[in-house]
Order: sequence, then C-alpha cells, then structure tokens
Amino acid sequence: MEIRHATITAIGTFVPEKRLTNYDLEQMVDTSDEWIVQRTGIRERRISAPHEYTSDLCAAAVRDLMRRYGKSVNDVDMIIAATSTPDFPFPSTASLLQHKLGVSPSTGAMDVSAACAGFVYGLHLANGLIASGLHRKILVVGGETLTKITDYTDRTTCVLFGDGAGAVLIEHDERRSSFLSSRLSTEGSGGAHVYQTRIANRMNGIELIDKQLLVQNGREVFKWAVRTVPEGVREVLSNASLDLGQVDWFVPHSANLRMIEPICERLGLPPERALYSLEYFGNTSAATIPLALDLGIRAGKIRQGDLALLYGFGSGLVQAGMLVRLELDPEIEPPFPL
Repeated sequence: MEIRHATITAIGTFVPEKRLTNYDLEQMVDTSDEWIVQRTGIRERRISAPHEYTSDLCAAAVRDLMRRYGKSVNDVDMIIAATSTPDFPFPSTASLLQHKLGVSPSTGAMDVSAACAGFVYGLHLANGLIASGLHRKILVVGGETLTKITDYTDRTTCVLFGDGAGAVLIEHDERRSSFLSSRLSTEGSGGAHVYQTRIANRMNGIELIDKQLLVQNGREVFKWAVRTVPEGVREVLSNASLDLGQVDWFVPHSANLRMIEPICERLGLPPERALYSLEYFGNTSAATIPLALDLGIRAGKIRQGDLALLYGFGSGLVQAGMLVRLELDPEIEPPFPL
C-alpha cells in the first residue's frame, strides 16, 4: 500500500471562564500560594461549570480551530478524543463531538484512554491511519474536566488539576509530513500510583482507595518520570537520527514544573526551550500539550517549520513521545485570549 503523508494543519484551544487561584485554595485546604508555586509552579487553574463537560470543552476547542484557520470539519472521516474524564463511560466523547460539531455521520469516532499521554497517542494513531491510506482528514482532541474528580480535601492533589481542551486537524498531504518519529512505552506494574476506581477496587494485588475520585502517589510518579522520560526523549531523537540541539521546542506533559526542570537538566536542555501550560491552567492531563503548543503560537515563539518534541507521560504508567515539524496553515483570524 502506498505510504501517504499526514500534516497538522490547524490548532485550537479552549479553557473554562472560572479561575481557581492559589489564594482561593488557601480558603479550602491547609496550603498557601507560596507553597504551591514553590512545589509546582502553578498559580491558578480553570474550573468547568457544573453543567460543562469534557465534550463541551473539546467542541469549543474545535470551533476555535475552525474560526482561526477557516477550516471545515464536516468532511472529517475520523474523530479521536483523548480523555480520562469522558462525559459518560459510553457513548464515547468522540461520538458526542460528531453530533455537536455537525460532522458527517460517515465519520469514525473513538476515545483514547492514555491519561496524560493521550493526546500524543491520538497523534500517533492519526498519523498511522492517514499514512496507511485508510483516512484523509482526522480531528484529534485532548480534553479534561479533572476538577470534577478531584478530591478537594487532599491538599497534595487538589492544587494540581484544572480543566481545558485542545484540538488539531490532521490532513493528508502529498508533499509534506508533520511526523518524524515516535516512541511508546508502558509499565503497568505502576498503575496503582495514579488511578480512579470504578468497577474494580484492587489492582496488581493492591487494595485501592475506593472513593471514585482521582488518587495519586505524587512522589512515585515524580521518581518514575524523572528517571525514565529523558531516556525516552533520546529514543525519539535516535529514531529520527537527530540530536536535541536540532529541536526547537521540548513540549512535555505539564504535570508539575518541578518535574519538568530535572528532566530538562538530565537532558542538558535549557529550560527556556521547554513549553508548558501549567502556570495558569494547572495539570489538564490530555490537554496540557496542545495548550502548551498553542500558547507558544499565540506568544509568537513557535515559527513556521520549527521542530517540536512532544512527550506525554502519566497513569498506566504510559509514555508517548513524538517529534513533529510544525507547518500549520496560515491563520485567517487571530485567537481569542485564553
């Protein structure tokens, strides 16, 4: 079968209007703005309204993409939604998006559950589907309403999470490809370090805290990420026969700035070459990487043709890295402020 090229042509983002600042959290749990900033780099996060769900945020991100780039999504032939907080266990968030956006019923729709690596997993799948010739135009969205499953009595986790969404359009292109290399990994033995119980309340022989809310062992996740992500980044570069000096931007999952800093240090990467979205949006899981990319575009940092190394990591424990060349179509409308 003829190999075809897949190109990222447009991006859009959306965050809810309501802000939850560190000073607000001081009134809710035993914490302080100074403590949160020193340990996470986060200053505020966005909170979805009571009747605002992940599909709503994702649809708004796609509409932002459509307006800014003059794109139509009526003829999209696959929707891939990466999320850990779907509106429902089923139907899928992607199927809800097909209806909300007026996409042709002849499209495919599926959700990807890969936590904070979900958006990069979605890109990986979209590239494969287009390169194989099976599809020509795919929407990949990453969205979360994590605040709806956050335990606001647990000061170690409630300071971290926020809500948001990002979307990209990936199209068949005869001349160019956005995707240079990728790398996936899984360590299911560490799954109990980040979870939310549903039907089961035991994992790998471990009795879980069964409160239907997000539970995280931050110390173990930190150690795992700092130990393993740098090697994963090097593997992505090796697969493309490139070195880090040839990459313009490192875009890791925006879990915690104090996690990103030692990863950059171990890579020998200047921290100013890392893009992240956590300072004003918190950890938005599958949405952190598209949010960080769009913030770079909005700030005029990312230029046409730049190389970006995207790297997601999180519950599972899963990782997904990808090297992409950013050559988006020209914007026809400026983005609204986030």
